[in-house]
Amino acid sequence: MTEATPTKGGARSAARLAAVQALFQIEANDSKHVLVIKEFIDHRLGQIIDDDHFAQADTDLFSDIVSGIGKRQDDLDCQIKECLSKGWTMDRIESVGRAILRAGAYELIARPDIPTSVIINEYVDVAKAFFDDSTPGFINGVLDQIAKKNR
Repeated sequence: MTEATPTKGGARSAARLAAVQALFQIEANDSKHVLVIKEFIDHRLGQIIDDDHFAQADTDLFSDIVSGIGKRQDDLDCQIKECLSKGWTMDRIESVGRAILRAGAYELIARPDIPTSVIINEYVDVAKAFFDDSTPGFINGVLDQIAKKNR
């Protein structure tokens, strides 16, 4: 998976994008959250790898998102599932989409210090970096429902 460059938001936007990429890696390789966090901080964030520039990220936010999901994934997945249309399952959502939803849901639930609109807009922007179909709208709708239930 290559790095998409956030167009706004700086280090916090880069942290969210990197968190989604880390979550994708964790799921794809069945990796441990703590090891992937360390790998990203030590070897990826702010680096150039295979001609892809990994932006400098807010490592505290990055670590909080990835480790928080590691601790609360079952609860987050339950909340996401409650917002899906009848007949939809988590497995039906593409893996990057699942990572985006988990990260957004985590911030909406665990980070009351960050405004709802900022969280939703940031993750819709991340979705736009990876998808050119209706997925960003789907992400927006699910995160909006999670926000209404938790904020």
